[in-house]
Amino acid sequence: MRQIVLDTETTGLDPSDGHRIIEIGCVELVNRRITGNTYHQYIQPDREIDAGAMEVHGISNEFLDDKPRFADIADEFIEFIRGAELVIHNAPFDVGFIDHEFVLLENGTGRVTDHCGVVDTLAMARRQHPGQRNNLDALCRRYEIDNSQRDLHGALLDAEILADVYLAMTGGQASLSLDSRSDPHGGQGQAIRRLPADRQPLRIIDASEDEQQAHLERLDAIEKACNGPCVWRRLEE
Repeated sequence: MRQIVLDTETTGLDPSDGHRIIEIGCVELVNRRITGNTYHQYIQPDREIDAGAMEVHGISNEFLDDKPRFADIADEFIEFIRGAELVIHNAPFDVGFIDHEFVLLENGTGRVTDHCGVVDTLAMARRQHPGQRNNLDALCRRYEIDNSQRDLHGALLDAEILADVYLAMTGGQASLSLDSRSDPHGGQGQAIRRLPADRQPLRIIDASEDEQQAHLERLDAIEKACNGPCVWRRLEE
């Protein structure tokens, strides 16, 4: 499964007021593995950036003077995301801006959902953590994701951080592969490696008394937190 974790920076808050995208950052996941394949582009919006937006992302009008316009990068951007599932924090915001840019192309590009599926991690976080703060910084603290480099918002950096947060929210481990030679892009064509039948038997190491006691204390804590019986205790009966 190919997913694209996506973030944008914009000139303001609402495309209906003529605001435009000025930065796109994308990080590719394949089968829940970060492949290292990214897409990043600054964009000349042909309008001034609101002062409030500039305080958030730090991108100036002068910096964007020599950058391509969205029409210049639209084909490569669409090709990068085509057929993938987009993972976006507060998806209606970013999808609304991208759809607005597609409309301005006037070439029948359609909408984001004509090319991709969309997962909103903000909606997901609100379901998992109701009544709590669920912005990206709060999720980084909750899932112990390092965001120390995030002094200002940046589309590619935020997409990289969101990729880690999304993997933590949806199960943590990105890959079960034990083969260091496996395809770094998550390919499906790897052969199964089987252990030889005449291999030496694995050594069994029993838990020490201290480890067993720590295990029991952990089960007690789980039962207290869940206010109910622990499934591991039932398995041990």
